[in-house]
Amino acid sequence: MKPTPQEIKALEGNITIRWSDQHASRYSARDLRLACRCAACVDEWTHESLIKPDLVSRTITAKGIQVMGQYALHFTWSDGHNTGIYTYDYLREVCACDECKSKRSFAV
Repeated sequence: MKPTPQEIKALEGNITIRWSDQHASRYSARDLRLACRCAACVDEWTHESLIKPDLVSRTITAKGIQVMGQYALHFTWSDGHNTGIYTYDYLREVCACDECKSKRSFAV
């Protein structure tokens, strides 16, 4: 069974998720905003990001977080963006903890 969020906290520009497998993921809100894969943020043909990082505030925060069914989270960002859905698989894929980063470096 895939891990699901058990606790989600947004504090001081960071988002922390404690998963059902007890893994703890901590994300910078800005990094997650830049990682949005919605149609407004990613070109549907080239899959290249359309986000201009210089225009995303370094102090962006999650103003709201909603659970979407049993598979994703939806964020409302302080810059007004609110169309992205972040699947649990994707959130685990972009987890920035040392353990996950080291696993990704071995997978290359």
